[in-house]
Amino acid sequence: METGFSLGSNVGGRLRQLSQAKTLLLMDPFVKFVDQSSVYETEPVDVKDEYRSMKFLNAVLVVDSPYTAEEWLPKIKRVEEVLKRERTDDRNAPRTIDVDILFSGEEIVDSDLLQVPHPRWSERRFVVEPLAEICPDLTLPGSNDSVSDILARMPANDDVRLFSERW
Repeated sequence: METGFSLGSNVGGRLRQLSQAKTLLLMDPFVKFVDQSSVYETEPVDVKDEYRSMKFLNAVLVVDSPYTAEEWLPKIKRVEEVLKRERTDDRNAPRTIDVDILFSGEEIVDSDLLQVPHPRWSERRFVVEPLAEICPDLTLPGSNDSVSDILARMPANDDVRLFSERW
C-alpha cells in the first residue's frame, strides 16, 4: 500500500534531518521507495512570535509497504526519537523533525491518536505543493479534488520556496 509522509524540520541541520528521516523510514526491508518531492523552505504556520524566524524545510516522501497507517505510527515515533524530536505542550514548537502521515492507500482513520488522511493537508501549501509535484492526479480519501486542483485554488504566495531538488 502506498503511504505518503510529510517531513518537516526547523532546528539544526534541517536538510540533513529530512535526509536522515527518509533513510530511517526506508531501512525496513518491507518498505520500498516510490517517490519524493523537492525540498521547500517554508514560513512557520501557527507558531508563537518567538519562533516566526525559524523557517522550515518541508518535503513529501511516498513509499510502498504492507503497513497500515496505525502500524506506521510507532515507526514514525521511533524515527522522531532517533532524531531527537522533543515533544512539548506546544504542538507547533520548533522541532528537529516532524513526520506526518498524509495518506495511506484508501484508508480513513479517525482515532484519538491518528487521523488519516491528515486533517489539514489540503489547507497547507507547504504540504500541497510538494505533494502536487509528485502526485498531481492523486485524490485523497474524503476529497473530491485532485492534489493539483487543490493547489491551483490556493492563493499564490512566497511562503513556500523551492530550496533543493535533491536530498
